[in-house]
Order: sequence, then structure tokens, then C-alpha cells
Amino acid sequence: MPNIVNKMVVAELEDEFKDVEGMVLVSFSGLSVEESDGLRGKLAEKNVNFRMVRNSLARRVLADKDISFPEEGALKGNTGVAYGDAEAAVDAAKIFNDKDVRKAGKVAFKGAVLEGNALDAKGAKALADLPDRDTLHAMLLGCLAGPSRGLATVINAVPSSVARVIQAHVDEGSDE
Repeated sequence: MPNIVNKMVVAELEDEFKDVEGMVLVSFSGLSVEESDGLRGKLAEKNVNFRMVRNSLARRVLADKDISFPEEGALKGNTGVAYGDAEAAVDAAKIFNDKDVRKAGKVAFKGAVLEGNALDAKGAKALADLPDRDTLHAMLLGCLAGPSRGLATVINAVPSSVARVIQAHVDEGSDE
């Protein structure tokens, strides 16, 4: 029978993970206090929640949400969970995949969950390559504006071509 502290922690995790769209699981060990606080600060700036979890309790809470990871090592060892909406999960992956963090080698991806789908460590790292919301909006705008820009260019080409032909005839006539 689980003790009262474990029951309270499970209840707290269930409440925190209730409406979560995405989370990134990382091995978060070997960091100094300054490095840890720096990463937590960057996560907080992007509205990403972060906490260290006991693997057995996290496994229990995620199993209740029908989430199981393809790799068994996802919930072993020292585990930190960054969670929030889907965009927060992508932002967390970008922060953990930052050049300085990778160079230190103290944070390693273990897995991720995005909109109810469990991802392995490679999938979690791939989240860092997804464009952010502003970039996606710009890409979508480019896709939408491209055909209309081409149509406007084609429509404008006919009168401008006629104008150039007329100007060429005028220029030929003035030389004589």
C-alpha cells in the first residue's frame, strides 16, 4: 500500500498533467545549481513548467493517461519533466537542444509526449527542429501569397508588354 506522501504526489502530478498537450523527459543530472537555475529560468520565460519526478509515480500517472514510452529507459534514472501546451513542449526541446546545453553534455533526452503520442529520445530531440509558431505563420503566409503574387505578375505583364511595344515603335519613329 502506497504511503500518504506518494498518494499526495500522485494526486498533484495527475492535477498538473491533466490538460497537458506536450512534455519532454530529460536526464537532468550533473548540473551545477547555476546551470540548473539558468535552464529553469529559460523554461519559465517560455511558459514551460519543469519538475523532477520519481519514475514510479510518473509511470503510474502516465499509465492512467494511456501513455507508455517505446523505450524502457524513458522513465529510469534521474528524470526531469518539462510540460505545458504543445508549443511549450517544442520550446522545451529547443532549450534542451541548445548548443551550450549540448556542449556541457549534462542533459539528455529520454522521451516526449506530444498531443497524447509518446515519442522516443530521437523523437524528443526532433521536436527541437520544428519551427515555432511565428515561423509557421510566415511559411503559411508565403504559401498563400505566392500564387496570388504570380497571378498579379502575369496579369500586369500584358499591359506592360503592350506599353513597351508601343514605346519601342515610338522610339523607332523618332529616330527617322
